[in-house]
Amino acid sequence: MSAALLEKLKLAVKDAPDFPRPGILFKDIMPIFQDPKLVAETCRALTDEVAKVGKPDVVIGIEARGFLIGPIMAQQMGIPFVAIRKKGKLPRECFSVKYEKEYGCDEFDMQKDALTPGQKVVVVDDLLATGGTLEAAAKLCQMAKASVLTHCVMFELEFLNGRGSLADPVVSLVRY
Repeated sequence: MSAALLEKLKLAVKDAPDFPRPGILFKDIMPIFQDPKLVAETCRALTDEVAKVGKPDVVIGIEARGFLIGPIMAQQMGIPFVAIRKKGKLPRECFSVKYEKEYGCDEFDMQKDALTPGQKVVVVDDLLATGGTLEAAAKLCQMAKASVLTHCVMFELEFLNGRGSLADPVVSLVRY
């Protein structure tokens, strides 16, 4: 990734203190999506980093911000996109997993027929904090007998050591 892209990303992200609750410094990535060229450049940089790890069969996007970059990355790589959604948002039979995140508990679903055994996936989200969300996604992949090639995020909060809680490699562009 170029130094210019790194600088553009850092400038685009806005800090939101005490959101969603007191004591949390939220990194608001939404301004990135006001610049279509920056979105394309960011997704290309992520795709290039994933290619260094290997060739995935599927991109999995985690609700909701993984839905913003995951489909673009899947299109760039010419592979399918699969959604992981919050509990109760997907029709048909689903795998489910409960997990802890940095400020509470949640539950994710993935449709049982979304992956086939043996597929290699890249799990995409906007941010790696404590690792709970990505770990939950990896558990859903394991339930489907697929394997995580790598987790892929735009931003990583290194001081929370989320990478250390994950069994699979992590690709990130910006580290705080």
